[in-house]
Amino acid sequence: MIIIHLNSTLLFIKYALKFFKDEIKVLEIGPDEIPSSYRKKVKIKSIVWDTIDLSPNYNTTFLAKNEYQFPIEDNSYDIILSGQVIEHVRKVWIWIKELSRICKVGGYIITINPISYPYHEAPVDCWRIYPEGMKALYEEQGLKIVLSKLESLESYQIQRNGFRNIYYGLPAPSDAFLSMGQFIKSLPKKLETPVYFIKSNINYMRMLLGRPISCSLDVITIGMKEK
Repeated sequence: MIIIHLNSTLLFIKYALKFFKDEIKVLEIGPDEIPSSYRKKVKIKSIVWDTIDLSPNYNTTFLAKNEYQFPIEDNSYDIILSGQVIEHVRKVWIWIKELSRICKVGGYIITINPISYPYHEAPVDCWRIYPEGMKALYEEQGLKIVLSKLESLESYQIQRNGFRNIYYGLPAPSDAFLSMGQFIKSLPKKLETPVYFIKSNINYMRMLLGRPISCSLDVITIGMKEK
């Protein structure tokens, strides 16, 4: 199953959410659950939100024949959305062509892909693609680049909480998103159980010791189908 980590969701909210309008049709490729983490952030109920996957176990709208053939007519969707999927596609240049085929003229293809995440088979892990690479893939299919950005919104958030020593790898641990005020406020209750205190605040202890905290780094790309 695809796992949508926090940085991916934050990028979606910041850059992609504004493209979702009333009564459009959306196809999400490889959702993490039904409804997906992205769907839960889009509050517009009139959107038709279909899903597709290779596995019959996810209760998706469509079952793909393979990575490169979807049982969907040409020019069917206003938005094609894919998060944390492209790294698991072997021939990405064929895959992006299929996304373009089923996207309406004037519609958008939105992908979010990891850069810092370590090797993880699902069932294969093939690529880490930077913005220049994503632009090349999109432009090869005649898609107009609206945005392609490499960013870690996780790192901005935890740096505001005092964590200055970071590195890019796995997603930031949940307790790193506590502000110092929240951390101090929680101390009396957590100190009642020392083991729980250590486990739940280990990253503040790392900060005090000058040890780094991990954050995710991802690329979001948005392209428009012009013809």
